[in-house]
Amino acid sequence: MMMDEQNIISGCLLHSRKAQKMLWEKYSAYLLGICLRYATDRSEAEDILQEAMLKIYFNIGDYSGIGSFKGWLRKVTVNCAITHYHKNLKHKHHMDIDDFVSLEIGDEGFEDDFYSSEELYIVLNDLPPGYRMVFNMYTIEGYKHREIAEMLNIDVNTSKSQYSRARAILRKKLEDLRKTKNKYTCEGDE
Repeated sequence: MMMDEQNIISGCLLHSRKAQKMLWEKYSAYLLGICLRYATDRSEAEDILQEAMLKIYFNIGDYSGIGSFKGWLRKVTVNCAITHYHKNLKHKHHMDIDDFVSLEIGDEGFEDDFYSSEELYIVLNDLPPGYRMVFNMYTIEGYKHREIAEMLNIDVNTSKSQYSRARAILRKKLEDLRKTKNKYTCEGDE
């Protein structure tokens, strides 16, 4: 039997294993999706998820009841991803942002192109870690550059620059993907 959200929260406050299991079953897939956006691979995403779930279990009393519980879970998970990023930054391959030149490919839009979620995941995951972190936080999570700068301990202009360069790289990769897809579509129609 599935517990409702309030019973899950109440049970987790009492450290009930059943409530913790229900929380996991109800929200882990959603939270893993968030972790995948920030991680370099599924294994790393699962590590971040484990950290986030522990933080959620031990700090569920911090949820004030104001706003959605799912939103609070998302915020805790994003913060865990950021912490994980900082802890592992020294182990990542660093790329100087000045090594990337913003690529302009014209005004051609992608409105008529359709990409599978797997294609988009691969393209996003191919970004350098710092770019991916800023892009996700700004575009998907809705943080402002000032907030991102504070959370990542970087300059506001660095956040804006990394976001801009991430967009340019993504635009180039999506354009290349579109050309590849069109090539195979056109060849198959002949």
